[in-house]
Amino acid sequence: MAPTRSSRAAFVLLGGVQVTLIFTLAAVAVPLPGIGVEFGVRREELILLSAAYGLTFAGLLLFGGRLADRYGGQRALTAGLLVFGLASAAAPLAPGYGTLLAARLSQGVGAALIAPAAMAVLRTVFPSPAAYGGAMATWGGLSVLGATAGNLLSGVISALLSWRWAFAVPLTVTVAALALAPRVLPSGTRSHSGTGGPEHPARRPRLDLPGALLATAGLASASYGLVLTDAWSWTSGRVLAPLVAGVVLLAIFVGVERRAPDPLLPPRFLLDRRRALGLAATALTAAGTATVFVLFSLHLQDERGWSALRTSAAFVPFAVALLASGRGAGRLIGRYGAPLVTGAGLAVGAVGLVLLALLGMNGTVPYAYGLLPGFVLLATGVAASFAGAAVLATDRVPAERTGLAGGVHNTAMETGPTVVFALVLGVGGDTASLAVTAALFGTAALTLRLA
Repeated sequence: MAPTRSSRAAFVLLGGVQVTLIFTLAAVAVPLPGIGVEFGVRREELILLSAAYGLTFAGLLLFGGRLADRYGGQRALTAGLLVFGLASAAAPLAPGYGTLLAARLSQGVGAALIAPAAMAVLRTVFPSPAAYGGAMATWGGLSVLGATAGNLLSGVISALLSWRWAFAVPLTVTVAALALAPRVLPSGTRSHSGTGGPEHPARRPRLDLPGALLATAGLASASYGLVLTDAWSWTSGRVLAPLVAGVVLLAIFVGVERRAPDPLLPPRFLLDRRRALGLAATALTAAGTATVFVLFSLHLQDERGWSALRTSAAFVPFAVALLASGRGAGRLIGRYGAPLVTGAGLAVGAVGLVLLALLGMNGTVPYAYGLLPGFVLLATGVAASFAGAAVLATDRVPAERTGLAGGVHNTAMETGPTVVFALVLGVGGDTASLAVTAALFGTAALTLRLA
């Protein structure tokens, strides 16, 4: 059945919110040095500020998904929007580093409620499996679109106005979403619970608070340890302390979940092969995109002496190719299947990464020959990979676990860049990091083909 006008409007609203969540992740990436000068803070404090939003976002996603399944997608979405909006209003008014850090952490808390709740509501908007699969094929590319927009606009806004104005984007979208949701989203989503609605409270999943605390603390601590590898060695106590603590907490989490009557993350949920492949592809694709954004944002400004505005403009072809490829990804998935499209996207992305490794980091090669082909191929590949991986990760998920699926999918998307980026940077210089990422893309593409 073709999408109706109301379902398309609902998708635009929810999709706009999802893009904004990832935009906010990158909102301070380019202007970070200017923030450091304004507040007079050290490099390690800037690293924490850059990672703060992602730490609470990734750490609380599983619990956010569980809340969406228990209380309904619309309620969790509204609560998340309120927290996210208040934090987005506080961030540009921050008089100092501590206030801005608290606002970024609070934004992540709101985002962790919003992301899985939006996917739960989307399941209600598109109830048939075919329609939901088509919606997820488009949904998969929204996150990388948000990351691209964040890198583009944050540089432009900070160059023309101030880094504080970058927070006008999430604030505006949040206010619009809160105002439009009652009109645009179907009335059934307001009382919807993934387990049958409030009229069947006994069927709602119980909240696994011990699991939530362990997962949040473990993911946040391990992620922070990995983020610190940008400034310190892997053997440094600053890195090892949070990293080891995070691994231990996550190991305890696994043990607790095996015995919990209603676990936060049922162990068997990840045993489905299609879902596992989709989550792995999501994590790797997000990691490859983030690696390219970070490395070339620094390379163009530090090595080639480009301004923040010119650096942002360099990624415009990436955004154009991303949009063009994303528009056709859904049709390709319907014709050839999600595994084939995901694998093909990873293969094309690997070629783009190889070109960027060989030519992009060479400052003597002009942009049109050194960076442009690699950007276009990478964007084309990741759009297809994200679309197919989103379908694989959410395929055959029961309605009562839609929020959980959304939380797991977004967790893979958020933690993938942190883990892979820290690992590939350890192999050597920027060229080697790109080459290793390309090899990971190629290996994943082959694995999907064989599977």
